[in-house]
Amino acid sequence: MNLPGPDYTALQRIGWPWAGPPEDPAWQALFQAHPQARPARVSEQHRTGYVLADAPDAGFRAESPPEWMRRPVFRPDGVPAHERAAVGDWVLHDGRRILALLPRRTAIKRAAAGEHYQQQVIAANVDTAFVVCGLDADFNPRRIERYLLLVGGGGVQPVVVLTKADLEGADPEAALEALAGVRAQGVPVLALNARDGGAAAQLAPWLAPGLTVVLVGSSGAGKSTLTNTLLGEERMKTGQVRAHDSRGRHTTTYRALIALPSGACLVDTPGMRELKPTGEEELADGGFGDIEELATQCRFNDCSHRNEPGCAVLAAIEAGTLDPKRLANYLKLREEVAGAAARLAQRLAQKNEARGPAGRRRPAPRPRR
Repeated sequence: MNLPGPDYTALQRIGWPWAGPPEDPAWQALFQAHPQARPARVSEQHRTGYVLADAPDAGFRAESPPEWMRRPVFRPDGVPAHERAAVGDWVLHDGRRILALLPRRTAIKRAAAGEHYQQQVIAANVDTAFVVCGLDADFNPRRIERYLLLVGGGGVQPVVVLTKADLEGADPEAALEALAGVRAQGVPVLALNARDGGAAAQLAPWLAPGLTVVLVGSSGAGKSTLTNTLLGEERMKTGQVRAHDSRGRHTTTYRALIALPSGACLVDTPGMRELKPTGEEELADGGFGDIEELATQCRFNDCSHRNEPGCAVLAAIEAGTLDPKRLANYLKLREEVAGAAARLAQRLAQKNEARGPAGRRRPAPRPRR
């Protein structure tokens, strides 16, 4: 199928990073390998395929490559789920099927639920993540820190957005104080009313033309409401939250890339109940840079920061300059990252072993009679 050449002006309006053809050598190599293909961005991901876009509000369906349709396991010839296209990715297509996934600049990932180690991409090629949390019973500084770990681990700038600042009983000042440790690491924290048109002005620095932002947060936090405000229309379905715990139902059921009037792109995501690290994260990038710096001043290199003498971290607790709850969350996340890293290393070793010498795949054993 012969397709017309790419319209790079239209592609720029959905986040294409160059004024014309790609300047990245890895992208150029894939363009040369598929000379008849055209670039597009993944705007929706479904079990049966994808919706791609090559301009704002110009979506069309495309099939997955055959190798992506197989079960996503760490097999010698398998393609793990995180190496398949996700919302925000750039791909090459022939008008009917995706031919190649272009290398990512950034990717927010989590460990998928289940017995076997798998990674799930939340959004790809995003510049900023709005970590959305309501100023009601949803407010949880420890969960926010967990989001920051996943976001920072993906190379994405985090911005904490505290919604429902207009609710009776909401205390934005107390919330900002509870997040003082996060703010001290340079993470912007804003309190706003997601229904107020002024929210767009508050978030404008991260919504310039060509930029992409993703909304992450629990169900009922106000992500869809904020999306509608940024769009200037009621496009996304919103729902009520339960009074006793401020939890909401999934009004957003799949990830979608949306072009905003500001010229930016936004990825709206369903609420996530599980936020497990992949094992690739760095705690310093997840809002714990100050604790990591303190750890270098401890007397012992393998200090666990629990009861050792000469522990600079515990000294900061005693001095009142470090929140004990934040340290407890840091230690918990550190153990989770280490555990996930061990599982990842084991999976990769199993895959390499299955390939056999010199990277050749071992033949499958013959079935017994």
